[in-house]
Amino acid sequence: MNASLALVLAAATPAANAAAPGGGGIADTLINMGPLLMIVVAGYFLLFRPQQQRAKQQREMITAIKRGDTVVLSSGVIGKVVRVEEAELGVEIAQNVTIKVIKSMVAEVRAKGEPAPANDARAKA
Repeated sequence: MNASLALVLAAATPAANAAAPGGGGIADTLINMGPLLMIVVAGYFLLFRPQQQRAKQQREMITAIKRGDTVVLSSGVIGKVVRVEEAELGVEIAQNVTIKVIKSMVAEVRAKGEPAPANDARAKA
């Protein structure tokens, strides 16, 4: 008799129906998938979007290179741009020494009139 009373009470309570297997609807599925969707959205804003913005800035920087700019290559070589072609640059790394460099290897573009840092050994002498 107690078992039949428990079944009647369980059927009458809505909370028991919601917890029953197969009784969940679309709302329950969305609630369960909510944390996963939040992780995906957070990953987009923390990983992919900043990387895309950096790549866009790099492309804009490379297209804005002009003759006379000082560039730093990804290998660490610093030189002055003497020739700009479609996919390559002519970079003077020493007096009368010019090398051909692929544009995508430029890590930084320094302004034409940017002053060089003072050398401490020369400043003391």
